[in-house]
Amino acid sequence: MEELIPWLYLKGVSTNDFPEALQALLGTDAPGLSPQTVCRLKSKWQEEYNTWRRRDLSGKHYIYWWVDGVYLNTPIKERTCVLLIIGATAEGEKELLALEDGYRESEQSWIEILLDLKARGLEKGPSCAVGDGAMGFWKALIQVYGKTHPQRCWMHKTGNVLDKMPKGVQKKAKSDLHEIWMAETKEEAEEAFNLFINKYQAKYPKAVECLVKDRETLLTFYDFPAEHWKHLRTTNPVESTLSTVRLRTDKTRNCGSRITVLSMVFRLFLSAERRWRRLDGVPRLTEVMEGVKFVDGIREEEDAA
Repeated sequence: MEELIPWLYLKGVSTNDFPEALQALLGTDAPGLSPQTVCRLKSKWQEEYNTWRRRDLSGKHYIYWWVDGVYLNTPIKERTCVLLIIGATAEGEKELLALEDGYRESEQSWIEILLDLKARGLEKGPSCAVGDGAMGFWKALIQVYGKTHPQRCWMHKTGNVLDKMPKGVQKKAKSDLHEIWMAETKEEAEEAFNLFINKYQAKYPKAVECLVKDRETLLTFYDFPAEHWKHLRTTNPVESTLSTVRLRTDKTRNCGSRITVLSMVFRLFLSAERRWRRLDGVPRLTEVMEGVKFVDGIREEEDAA
């Protein structure tokens, strides 16, 4: 029920229609399904969300972050966006760290979120943050947690590059992009990168430009443990849960009040959090936190040996 009600709400089911919808799913004898009960649950979840977003973060540290945003068609004139951060602890567990609304994915909105995290005790930023290249997050990150290494999401980048190429070329180009981020070493990735440029520059300069402008930050993951590469190359931890929210926002004009929407999205993420996969190579997380240097995914002294 804790997951079903927020999901139905975000799919566009109104409070008055909940009894009929839930009885169809759970049977006519399902108890406590009145509109009043649903309203009480919504109020309770709003309180929980407000408590959570003000929680003390002193002593907490997240080794990696995944960041993203989803646009909502709220009653407000300007489009707003739910901005969120998932963090990985030293024990390899993923946790929802921040979930707020902002104006688009602007630098100012992200600065406010990051400054709030710091004010509540999160003194240290992550060693690496993974996200889309279109966000104002990156400029905000430099100002608040300047030592964090940025990693552009390969899933987003691949889509952006292929969108600038004819459909008939996309399959081959996607395979060539795959050769870059699946290379065993950074040197091999650079070679595959150069090959992609040479193959497509003449005919598809905009696609190549889209790829090249983030060249350095697309290859950041090579400076981290190889066990973590699968986790750092994309924002998949965020995307799988956001897909549910996007289904609702793509089909309706009005998501309800700001706090109601945020609390419903919060509930969905808490439900999803219980199923998030633990990171591989947990012992390496402590090494990353301690500043151990990795070259092509291997600890430096191990590589020398």
